Amino acid sequence: MSSSDSLTPVPVPRTGVMIGIADPVEQARAELKAALAAIEEKANVPRRVSRATDETIAKARRFSRENQNATLALIVGGAALVGVVVWGAVRAYTR
Repeated sequence: MSSSDSLTPVPVPRTGVMIGIADPVEQARAELKAALAAIEEKANVPRRVSRATDETIAKARRFSRENQNATLALIVGGAALVGVVVWGAVRAYTR
C-alpha cells in the first residue's frame, strides 16, 4: 500500500457524518443534514418498495437462469393453483 492510497477520501453515505469537523456549528449542520437524510430514507415508502421490488425481480431472474426446470415447475404449479382457485370460486358461486 502506497502513501497516496491512505490519502484517498472514503465516500460518506448521505446518512453519515464526516469525521474531523472541528467547528461545532458545521458539526451540528452535518448531523442535522444526516438525520434529515436518514428520516427521508426511512419515510420514503415508495422508494423503499421500488428497491425491494427491484431486488426481488433480480433474485427471481437469477433463480430462473440457474434453475430452469424448477422455474418451469413453479410456473406450471402456480397456473394450476390459480385454475383450481377460480374453479372453486365459480363452483361455490353457482351453488
